[in-house]
Amino acid sequence: MKHTLKPAGILLACSFLSACHMQKPVAPTTTATAEATAAPAVWQSEAYSLYRDSVVQGAYVARALSRTELISNYQSPANAFVDPRIEFKFSINGKDNELPVGQNHVIIAVPKVGQNGTLETPVIPFGQHFADPTPVPANTYLAPNTVLKIRLDMRPVLAAFKQQGYYTTAKGDKLYQADFKHVFVAGSVAPLSWDFDNLVNKPELELKDPDGDGIYEVTLTLNAPANAKTTAGRWQQTINTDDFPQYHSDYPLSDALYNLALEEARRAVEPDSTFRTGKEWAGVWTRDISYSIILAQATLQPKVAMNSLLRKVTPEGRIIQDTGTGGAYPCSTDRMVWAVAAWEIYKVTRDEAWLRKVYPIITKSIEDDVQNAYDPATGLVRGESSFLDWREQTYPRWMQPVDIYQSENLGTNAVHYQANVVAAHMAQQLGDAAAATRHQQLAARIKQGLNQHLWQPDKGYYGQFLYGRNFLTLSPKAEALGEALSVLFGVAEGEQAQQVVSKTPTVPFGVPCIYPQISGIPPYHNNAVWPFVQSYWALAAAKAGNEASVMESIAAIYRPAALFLTNKENFVAENGDFAGTQINSSNMLWSLSGSLSLVYKVLFGMQFEADRLVFKPFVPQALQGTRTLMGFRYRQALLDVEMSGFGNQVQRITLDGQPLAGAAVPATLTGRHQLRIVLTSQAPVAAAVARVANRFSPETPVVAYANNQLTWPSVPGATAYQLLKNGQLAGRTTEPHFAVSAGEYAEYQVVAVGAAGLESFASEPLPVGSQSQQVQLEMVAAKSALPYKGFSGKGFVEISQTENRTLTIPVTVVEAGLYAVDFRYANGNGPVNTQNKCAIRTLRRGAELLGTVVLPQRGTGEWSNWGYTNPLPVRLPKGKTQLTLTFEPANENMNGEVNQAMLDCMRVVKLQ
Repeated sequence: MKHTLKPAGILLACSFLSACHMQKPVAPTTTATAEATAAPAVWQSEAYSLYRDSVVQGAYVARALSRTELISNYQSPANAFVDPRIEFKFSINGKDNELPVGQNHVIIAVPKVGQNGTLETPVIPFGQHFADPTPVPANTYLAPNTVLKIRLDMRPVLAAFKQQGYYTTAKGDKLYQADFKHVFVAGSVAPLSWDFDNLVNKPELELKDPDGDGIYEVTLTLNAPANAKTTAGRWQQTINTDDFPQYHSDYPLSDALYNLALEEARRAVEPDSTFRTGKEWAGVWTRDISYSIILAQATLQPKVAMNSLLRKVTPEGRIIQDTGTGGAYPCSTDRMVWAVAAWEIYKVTRDEAWLRKVYPIITKSIEDDVQNAYDPATGLVRGESSFLDWREQTYPRWMQPVDIYQSENLGTNAVHYQANVVAAHMAQQLGDAAAATRHQQLAARIKQGLNQHLWQPDKGYYGQFLYGRNFLTLSPKAEALGEALSVLFGVAEGEQAQQVVSKTPTVPFGVPCIYPQISGIPPYHNNAVWPFVQSYWALAAAKAGNEASVMESIAAIYRPAALFLTNKENFVAENGDFAGTQINSSNMLWSLSGSLSLVYKVLFGMQFEADRLVFKPFVPQALQGTRTLMGFRYRQALLDVEMSGFGNQVQRITLDGQPLAGAAVPATLTGRHQLRIVLTSQAPVAAAVARVANRFSPETPVVAYANNQLTWPSVPGATAYQLLKNGQLAGRTTEPHFAVSAGEYAEYQVVAVGAAGLESFASEPLPVGSQSQQVQLEMVAAKSALPYKGFSGKGFVEISQTENRTLTIPVTVVEAGLYAVDFRYANGNGPVNTQNKCAIRTLRRGAELLGTVVLPQRGTGEWSNWGYTNPLPVRLPKGKTQLTLTFEPANENMNGEVNQAMLDCMRVVKLQ
């Protein structure tokens, strides 16, 4: 169950806390709460209050005892109120393939009269829905250490394997016996999880059949107090950080959180002088280090930043895309944030050798992306949402990795826009005028595409992404990081930028990754706030001059760091708790970097340029006073900065007592100097914050077609349905059906509309009136002898770095027109969610580039699991045309060695 702990729930929280005080002897008491609230709040809402030295959220209090010591009595309520209604599904090979979307088994985990010990489900046949009818008494919660045996009848699946060699799943997919590896259970209560993709990494959730009778079982302990997530009760600085810039203000809480972030920044450096992404995230991750470097680490630890970026470069000199959806690149393409981080380091250091080293890496990576990911029709770049890389957390469930590749996302495009801006600046510095012009043009195309295709004038912010198959439509959800980057990088300017900041939805605990949330998906990116995203939001709010949003962002970053006594990866948007998300690391690099950026880039307003450091402070009136930043290193100079007042306008700025022109410190400055800033103490023009309740969109409809009629099960909470034809609105109904014509080819989707007009994702595109043909590829190349099943025709063809590097494929059409060309393929080289073995090929007609064909991983060892690549629009003349599918240098993936798939046939569908 979901609980938002607000003042009305203080008594309940206190009873829970009383059981925990034994392990936290220094935790603040009710007296401490009263003391904390005696002084006026710096900022407050119904959810929590921020004071000069403390944070109060209901019964929970965090307080700064000094600049180097914090205490907190926070205890997660997550394990105290667990719903005994356990929802679960079975999963073959770690996929959601047992029941239709939105349908789960339910067991009521409450002992029946006379029952003791282990609870047990009935034997549930795979694919047959079970719902326990037991009523749940009011105020009944799941007991600690509830033992539940889950029993599954796999005999229908095994019988299908024996009779026909495959089992047909609820989605209509054929699962072949050779591909059957494991059966797991996914569910709603820990240790169960709805993270299907990672079930293969959780052996405790695998069901076994030791006696071979077809009945699989697993026994789990639910709601184990020993596994309850906790945080420390006290933080006291133990690592010397005197060599870092020292911050002092009139706000002890701010000072202590700054020092906490400094200490964690030092902990985030590995012995090899590269960044560790988080306490629970070992290694160097391209996007994490890059966003962290931009926020603060270029300033704080430039050498470590350089080492870390160079660790993420292939031997051929390309930026490495982190492992991820479908085998990483090009399903994910946000690696280009590396370029923005590299430029930030140059602006901080003006290291010419660094510039010459990174420039060819950046330009080569952009060159590959132009061929593999740039969409000439929209001007946008394809690929997964930047950092939102956990499929169902931000995409509809029907979208496969290849669909995610085809989508065009706000945040990822903002990154590519800025990467080209950066490349143009670098080219200018290095005297390459032609390259500078080329990258300026690429940046301008992306900016135009974003404002043409993703901007929502009725909402005042951008949509989340374009998605679909042959025809794309816009998801109207807000995407916080992308919205912030659009303002920071100048995709949105002037009044448009102000609208983005003032109108993007903000929930009581901060700006959520997406809004509205997705129903039925647990918190991680969905229904969550990430402090590093909130930091970028603070930077965007400062640039747009929105004081209310700046102050609210600072509060939203300080609250969790103070209560949890570490810079956590994320927290639940609904209740602000760290324990309810799927994964949550402490000492998270980009979170602590975001906290530091509040001082460097918001309060003091430091903006690094190639030849100077400009100060554009933004101090909310609630944080007015005097603050200093001592020992701040800028190239060959050491600055001691003192600032007083509030607002975002400088009244006076001096360097060693002399007026400083343009509030800019020159790059040539050397030695130690005194910088004094006096603000006008005039608040900016008042601007709004779009404060909203944390709402959820309706479930995505599942649509079928028969006899000129689209039908779908009624969606709970939906008041109407919108019909999309080829990505465009074509009708509206209140009934779960719609009549359509079966004439020329069209793709139909349905969107459920719920309360307050919130929309579901569009359903999976359903083709109607299709006229297609197949070209069997074993007719144009040698048939593979590999023993895989499920192909059409007489066989299939292997492609790899050595096999069939080029295929010449004849296609004959009886009518000229626009056709969609794709390939039926298998790639069993890895799971759908990690690793880096996505196969990539280029489709050409002679020398003409038709596009990149992407063949993502479909499951480890699942070589009889067939699907379709992304469709490429191709204008074909009447008669015969020769197409070539070829492996080109730009098609190198991030693995470098394995770039392999099986090709069954080429499909050609007439669109127009």
